[in-house]
Amino acid sequence: MPARIEVLDFKPTPGRSKAAMAWAAHLDDQTKLLAHDLKDIQPAELQWQLRPGMNTIGMLLAHLAIVEVFWLHVAEGHATEENMRKCLGIGTDDDGMPLGPGGRPPKGLNGRTFKYYLKLIQRARTHTKKHAARFRDADLARSILRTRRNGQRQRTSLRWILYHVAEHFSGHYGQVLLLRHLYRDRGKKA
Repeated sequence: MPARIEVLDFKPTPGRSKAAMAWAAHLDDQTKLLAHDLKDIQPAELQWQLRPGMNTIGMLLAHLAIVEVFWLHVAEGHATEENMRKCLGIGTDDDGMPLGPGGRPPKGLNGRTFKYYLKLIQRARTHTKKHAARFRDADLARSILRTRRNGQRQRTSLRWILYHVAEHFSGHYGQVLLLRHLYRDRGKKA
């Protein structure tokens, strides 16, 4: 009997910019892998904190959705707290990040299930794809000038924003997997 061949590919969804839609497909694939890796996670693990001041898996998942929507709002020129809440139902700071030394996770995330976080990420992705589908390849070089909360001014290209959202997602995905490992190994002696 011939061996089964696993097909590994992802296809961009339709849109004006093939690059932007390939990027969105990359995020979809990472989300699918994340959902598979966390399919059995329980609320206790989602809100477990290695020590005060450190992120929980739940905080990181909420953060993924917030950052994705935030940067697409920056790209479109309407990054406001009101728009964030309209899109996700939570605000920019509701992930509790960054926590100060000794900080505890936000109470608004207590008892949340993985289904809650996955829906949050899916709402962010729906928003992202709606906007990314309108981008043309030429738009990716467009520059956006923004002023950060600390007063620092930045000029970023739309291409950089797309890159940043993807590398941000992947980086925190790795952190989530590390926290799962630490959670499973807690209390074991070397």
